[in-house]
Amino acid sequence: MGFDKCTAFRLTAKNKIGWLVVLFLLNHSISHGQSTHKYLVLLRDKANSPYSITRPEAFLSQRSILRRQKQHISITERDLPVNPSYISQLQQAGGKIWFPSRWLNAVMVEATDAVMATIQQLPFVKGLEFGRSLANFRVGADSTGKTVNKFEKAEGIQALNYGASAYQLSQIGVDQMHDQGYHGEGMLIGVLDAGFLNANKVSYLKPLFDDKRVLATYDFVQKETSVYEDDQHGVEVLSLLAATVDNQLYGTAYKASYILLRTEDAIPESRVEEANWLFGAEYADSAGVDIISSSLGYTTFDDASTNYTYQDMDGKTALCTRAAQIATETGMVVVVAAGNEGNDTWHYLTAPSDAASVLAIGAVTQAGVQTYFSSFGPSADGRIKPDLAARGQGNILGSPSGAITSGQGTSFATPLVAGLAAGFWQAHPYLTAQQVTESLRRSGNQYDKPDDKLGYGIPNFGRAATYSDVYSQLLFYPNPFSEANPLVVQWAELGTSASLDATLIDLTGRVIWHTNYPPGGIPNFVLPNLNLSAGMYLMTLISGNKKRTLKVVKQ
Repeated sequence: MGFDKCTAFRLTAKNKIGWLVVLFLLNHSISHGQSTHKYLVLLRDKANSPYSITRPEAFLSQRSILRRQKQHISITERDLPVNPSYISQLQQAGGKIWFPSRWLNAVMVEATDAVMATIQQLPFVKGLEFGRSLANFRVGADSTGKTVNKFEKAEGIQALNYGASAYQLSQIGVDQMHDQGYHGEGMLIGVLDAGFLNANKVSYLKPLFDDKRVLATYDFVQKETSVYEDDQHGVEVLSLLAATVDNQLYGTAYKASYILLRTEDAIPESRVEEANWLFGAEYADSAGVDIISSSLGYTTFDDASTNYTYQDMDGKTALCTRAAQIATETGMVVVVAAGNEGNDTWHYLTAPSDAASVLAIGAVTQAGVQTYFSSFGPSADGRIKPDLAARGQGNILGSPSGAITSGQGTSFATPLVAGLAAGFWQAHPYLTAQQVTESLRRSGNQYDKPDDKLGYGIPNFGRAATYSDVYSQLLFYPNPFSEANPLVVQWAELGTSASLDATLIDLTGRVIWHTNYPPGGIPNFVLPNLNLSAGMYLMTLISGNKKRTLKVVKQ
């Protein structure tokens, strides 16, 4: 499944995006008359790379570097581009290079069977992420803008006059957010979708383009810069973020800036589209995007042998899920559709919404009740999913013709929450991406009693602001944590004269770990490696008459 069913980037020599550096190497011919397929080739290392983590300006934009610095996120070898020498050797072996992946240290190569056999013998090639026959794969999508059956779109400071769109905004407190002067100014949102048909022509997005707030576009399906000729799904999603039509439709973050990325081919279904999602997320990272909004999901493909099962929705198996998780670790808030499979035999969420640190968004009616099609959780490993929910039935949105119409699907609930995240982060710029994510989770109207229908419930700007106050004094991150990225706790409110008692228990009440930190400095500590099983735990912090209980998750 691709859709959740129911401008060239301006760069200076010192501000170039890592994978773009190698795009100049990508035009290589393949012998005519031979069948070719796409493969994601994994490489062994980044040895002898001309890039260095001490010179990130060579492959990351200044905005991306500053985003990491603000959140104390280190630049690591994972951020380094693929070694250009390896790309050249893949070309010399006869492969056509599509895109490299920094995060997976991989290259998507199109080649004949004979060429791929040669490539797999190269000493720096580790193996294949995927490489099954993609004979049904076709480059290019339906250019008519017709919605295809993969889109689960069921049937069809001055107070703003929202018109009928007021309901979808007020349900999550965006009207309050706008009233306080937060419309996404200064925030950069990356939208990954199947094309943005006529987005540069429709009147409801005219202010976005007049203000030159579409900073970049790229089509990973066709390998070109324009994204305005293909599927309509993306422009419908974008309208819920950026539209401005008085008395009809306002987007949740209509004054933010945007990067529009086509990663989905609306006709075939293949693992190539997941790879495109990975490349799009890396592009967004390099460009300094704050928030990714993506209404795409994957479960089954044209080649049934590559299908996922529900057991694969475990946060670590699907390619796009791994990409989404890494994206959150670079300091971006990632908001994705949970899927519209609730009334189908699949029933459950779709990748990448199973990633631990993303916000997976389900759909509710105007009355706040789960829609019949919204996908169910939990993740296969038992985590709360979806995370949140917003209106996904009877949404007011824009069409490629320029008309204001309506539609439904978790596709349309997702940008509502992504725009909420943008305005909320704008209002609380001291927060990290993980803290924005957690504040929005905590703002859910059923945070204390999450379920597998709506997760933590419907978020709200005002409630999220209340919870964010905790982070100005008590910081705990990353959440979820792992052995590689252990939990850090900082409670600045206590000052230097306070002691701190910390206890970690599992959900049965069993004490896993306990310690006491005496006075002598601001109580900061790192949770030791306790070889914990994946799941949720409760940490209780006591200092004098102050007590806090934190919900923390081990990956």
